[in-house]
Amino acid sequence: MSSKQHRVNVQTFLDDHPFSPFQWLVFAMCFIVVLLDGFDTAAIGYIAPSLLGEWGIQKSALAPVLSAALFGLAAGALASGPLADRFGRRLVLTASVFVFGAASLASAWSGSLQTLVELRFVTGLGLGAAMPNAVTLISEFCPEKKRALITNAMFCGFPLGAAFGGFLAAWMIPHFGWRSVLVLGGIAPLLLGALLLWKLPESVRYLVAKRRSANHIKRVLSRVHADAQAIESIDMDESAPQAKPQSGLAVVLSKRYVTGTVMLWLAYFMGLVIFYALINWMPILFREAGLQAGTATLIAALFPLGGVGAVFFGWLMDRYNANLIIALGYLLTAATVWLIGQSAGNLGTLMVAVFVAGTVMNTAQSSMPALAAAYYPTAGRATGVSWMLGIGRFGGIAGSFLVAELSVRHLAFGEIFTVVAVPALIATVALLVKQGSSGRSGRLQPAAAH
Repeated sequence: MSSKQHRVNVQTFLDDHPFSPFQWLVFAMCFIVVLLDGFDTAAIGYIAPSLLGEWGIQKSALAPVLSAALFGLAAGALASGPLADRFGRRLVLTASVFVFGAASLASAWSGSLQTLVELRFVTGLGLGAAMPNAVTLISEFCPEKKRALITNAMFCGFPLGAAFGGFLAAWMIPHFGWRSVLVLGGIAPLLLGALLLWKLPESVRYLVAKRRSANHIKRVLSRVHADAQAIESIDMDESAPQAKPQSGLAVVLSKRYVTGTVMLWLAYFMGLVIFYALINWMPILFREAGLQAGTATLIAALFPLGGVGAVFFGWLMDRYNANLIIALGYLLTAATVWLIGQSAGNLGTLMVAVFVAGTVMNTAQSSMPALAAAYYPTAGRATGVSWMLGIGRFGGIAGSFLVAELSVRHLAFGEIFTVVAVPALIATVALLVKQGSSGRSGRLQPAAAH
């Protein structure tokens, strides 16, 4: 940037300079937030068998414990977006990390099932608030040509955290007991929260949108590149400027965005119907289809491994029509989930079908936050992302009950997977409707104006 350029657009500044060590630090902190989010979300599943033995309870009694965090996740996501659009991404993200860390640590000393249910709900509140604000913050520090790639790469921390937690829990529980998993899931976020207080900056786009002082914004941008010292004033070319300031929710539900908003909600909801239906029920369904218990568990474990494919989708989304890229992912999900149901008698085909279905499903689902972050202007971005994630959590709850209901109706193995494939088709159609209603190319570059 020439020293004569005293007035700049904040997104243009980010686009014109290489991704700096400071931006990588922001990425790393947000990645660890999402990693710990995945660990603490999955932790209850790892300790559930130990609870049955120590407290002498029936499996049915675990249902409230397993679902409490899901309800908390939904509530936390729905509440955090409007708060972040009003008070800032940094404050809400940091507070949410402290909440889920403290609640997880307290859970380790639960003396009863009811106490654990209550603390898991509070843990879920923090977890639900953390994820969308990490997505929003990193997306607002990204150059537009790499926004989806970097945001999706950060979102990969969630499945990695969940998987890493499984390996750790398998070692820790025999040596230290189930409470040690919750202790680790509490102490690590509390330490991270202290780091966020010390190092995490506020989003520069949020600072510009809130008309904070140029000196404040320059201090942040100077950590991206020293050229910021020559800036005298900073603006942000929003694609849909508002005559009056609006709340984040008012922007998200405004006439310009409401159709896309509903379609994002619908697609994400349907994706989580599939994810939780399969992740919770595949081991049981495979055993009922005649597989040994160990084999059923190992094959089911192939399903969440493919989430890192979101990095490739992010690369595609930055170059081509993002709506159509993710719609294709959901369409392939429908085909491969259906194929699982046709493969019960062939172990090799079943393994391939489960792995491919998990790869395309998790890749499409993990790409949705980047799509939402690119869709909304700064004034509604945190709300838009968090409400999509929050509404989607109810899809997870629905998915957990869907297969149970299908089993009660005595549907065959193949018929169950055929039904579970249908939500992926609905998600595909929803993204096509969003594309048709937006009147845009579908590439994420126009969102730089946001």
